[in-house]
Amino acid sequence: MKNLPPAYFALTMATGIISIGAWNFHFFWLAISLFVFNLAAYVALSAMTVARAVRYPSLVFADMTDHRIGPGFFTTVAGSAIVGTQFFHFMRETGVAMAFLGLGALLWIGLTYTIFTAFTVKREKPSLEKGITGGWLIAVVATQSIAVLTSLVSRDTPQPYRVELNFVALSMWLWGGMFYSWIISLIFYRYTFFPFSPGDLAPPYWINMGAMAISTLAGAQLIQNTPDAPFLLSLLPFLKGFTVFYWATATWWIPMLFVLGVWRHLYRKFPFQYDPLYWGAVFPLGMYSAATAQMSIALDLPFLMPISWIMFLVALVVWIIVFVGLLSQLLSDFRVRWA
Repeated sequence: MKNLPPAYFALTMATGIISIGAWNFHFFWLAISLFVFNLAAYVALSAMTVARAVRYPSLVFADMTDHRIGPGFFTTVAGSAIVGTQFFHFMRETGVAMAFLGLGALLWIGLTYTIFTAFTVKREKPSLEKGITGGWLIAVVATQSIAVLTSLVSRDTPQPYRVELNFVALSMWLWGGMFYSWIISLIFYRYTFFPFSPGDLAPPYWINMGAMAISTLAGAQLIQNTPDAPFLLSLLPFLKGFTVFYWATATWWIPMLFVLGVWRHLYRKFPFQYDPLYWGAVFPLGMYSAATAQMSIALDLPFLMPISWIMFLVALVVWIIVFVGLLSQLLSDFRVRWA
């Protein structure tokens, strides 16, 4: 608990999106099984996080204001929104989904203005080379996760609140795009103009793609909501254009990240061992599948659906590999503790 990584809620993000993908492809038994596991993981991580904040507040604050660690706290926002999305999809529990949406929104507001204010005013700051990582883009994922859940619950909300919720979803979608344009510029600059070792290529760099994938999903859902929100209908060409733009950007990143992964593990022989950060690589794969499927429906592009199916299988295999790594780590820790 004392050394719990703030980004561990990526476990709930990854499991949740795989569960939703399984549901969409009619693997209902798998979807429900992962849903139950995800609820247990979410409760356990929440309890540990609250206990850590109560018992070690100075450590939590130090992590929150650390340039490399702080953005990991945004996984609590995305994890909460993903669980709320599962309740909406599987049980149509709009009230429960709204509760998770409210929690996620409060966390988003608190973390956004705490973390980025601290980064701005602190006197001692790392260089760009040492301070920026792909994990910063979890802030984008958190923002877009609120947009996704808000656009979903609006469908079961009576007017005039339906229009208001869609306006909030649209605003969050645009804020997410704003965050991405700022942060990815710094990350790409760090990529190309500073030395880059295999150890620097941490798994959260897959969020480069995942942030655009969830932006695509939010855009596709806004397009589907246009019949119930006239102001969205007036923005339909804009919504469609930027949704495709986000999807194309996410697609561009996949070969790049794959090549860098081969360079890291095969060419530079960087060892592969379990790290909680690997959940940050599972989530983007599952999200790309979900986003492609929803864009295929929203824009009537059925030829994209096979891509979604293939990426779901890839994401499921990677989830299993990382989950086995988690079990092995827990077993190893148990043996050491009780030896």
